[in-house]
Amino acid sequence: MSAYRREKNIAQRVIQISIALFFLTGVAFPILRMFARITPEKVSSLAASPQFSQALVNSLVTSFLATVVTMALSMAAAFALERTAMKGKAFFRMLLVVPMLIPSISHAFGLVALFGTNGLVTRLLGLRSGIYGYAGIIAGSVMYAFPVALLMFTGILRYEDASPYQAAKVLGISGRDRFFAITLPFLRKTMISVFFAVFSMIMTDYGVPLLIGGKEITLSVLMYNRAVGMLDYGQGSAIGVLLLIPAVIAFVVDVLHPEDAQSAFVTTPVIPEKQGGRDLLAFCFCSLLGVFVIAPIVSFCLMVFATKYPVNPAFTLYHIEKTINRGALTYLKNSLLYAVLTGLLGTLVAFVCAYMTARVRSRFSRALHLLSMSAMAIPGLVLGLSYVIFFSGRVIYGTVVLILMVNTVHFFASPYLMMYNSLVKVNEHLEAVGRSLGIARLRIICDVIVPKVRMTLLEMFAFFFVNSMMTISAVSFLAPPSPKPVALMITQFEAQLLMESAAFVSVMILLVNLVLKAAVTAVTSHK
Repeated sequence: MSAYRREKNIAQRVIQISIALFFLTGVAFPILRMFARITPEKVSSLAASPQFSQALVNSLVTSFLATVVTMALSMAAAFALERTAMKGKAFFRMLLVVPMLIPSISHAFGLVALFGTNGLVTRLLGLRSGIYGYAGIIAGSVMYAFPVALLMFTGILRYEDASPYQAAKVLGISGRDRFFAITLPFLRKTMISVFFAVFSMIMTDYGVPLLIGGKEITLSVLMYNRAVGMLDYGQGSAIGVLLLIPAVIAFVVDVLHPEDAQSAFVTTPVIPEKQGGRDLLAFCFCSLLGVFVIAPIVSFCLMVFATKYPVNPAFTLYHIEKTINRGALTYLKNSLLYAVLTGLLGTLVAFVCAYMTARVRSRFSRALHLLSMSAMAIPGLVLGLSYVIFFSGRVIYGTVVLILMVNTVHFFASPYLMMYNSLVKVNEHLEAVGRSLGIARLRIICDVIVPKVRMTLLEMFAFFFVNSMMTISAVSFLAPPSPKPVALMITQFEAQLLMESAAFVSVMILLVNLVLKAAVTAVTSHK
């Protein structure tokens, strides 16, 4: 064996071992350790609790109803954006995904400001009760999950082949029949994936039900209360296993029915024709959705500057000063540090994993692909609890390293898929040509492949950054010993009934993420 071949094998082996250790330490060992904390006694006491049975029913009902509403709205919006010639598409594409830039609990704040007991709309209409309970959980969950479902639907519709529609039109098949015979079968797998993905997102979120659920507690809130409030990791782990079930189903569905397989061959893109009535209806629908999306965000922005919203709307900077005096800028610096470092580390690890699976064919690469995708099957709450149980007392517990690890694992799957899909489109013979010319693989990667996928790398960094800035679920278990991220101040202020301060923290997160997304959009649009 040549020296070049030996060095290549050694380097590849080192990378494989490093990746294996990352997933073992960051995923497998913590989850297995959490399972080990579940005992028959804990399960029995949990099952016998009336609070548990009610929380289970609440979670299933609200998650199902919110998922159905989310899918209906997101499908309609996706068709308006991709299948009509309405005006303002670019504007609506940006507006309708703004909720992705703030924590889920911030949506609940906005709804409370509008429809709470003393909310603006509640007072204007003279209503006696607010939106708390089922209605609030469903409305907040729809706001939280809608952008994700919308992106999934628009992503698949954008790459649908127009040829079947053209043939059906020539044959005189009506638009209604074309929809049921061509469009729905094409979207069937995507609809299944969206349903389970959204259901899992909503069921495992605790931000919305924590703030606006009122007396209706959900499994995620119950898990948070038992694990963080009562330090009962046994019952918390048992609930965590239940929360894993819908996420695992979503993962299996996504693996068995990848969306890119449906859009592999597109000969003619669908270009919608102008139809005045339909386009106007689509514009009105998207406008109403835009109001639904932006009104709660505007409401908590206004709350920041009101003396006592909505009782006394007089302008003041008192809440901003008070929040800053309580260390908001320090927390913000912590979050910026976490977001930048997670973006760099996550992008590097995701790129290496995607390269190993897309460009280096082996049994290890096939196993690695499933491992990389498995991160999406672990809700943030479950991941955070498993990290507390596994890493408590170890040297990295309570340090920046653990926060970076949990954020990287938590948000790993989507950036990994971005890069995987980009790398499989790059000429597969580049490395072989380089080897025949005596050019090292690393040189090919740095000089040829990285420049080709640089925009994807930027999008990956932005994904890690934005989600690290606004995440609450996983870090809520880990942050107390560490420098706290700013998002945790929201729950801290909410517990103290300092709603204006919590709203200001939400505004800070929104502004930071908006600036980053604007910068990324500016760079990618001038590539």
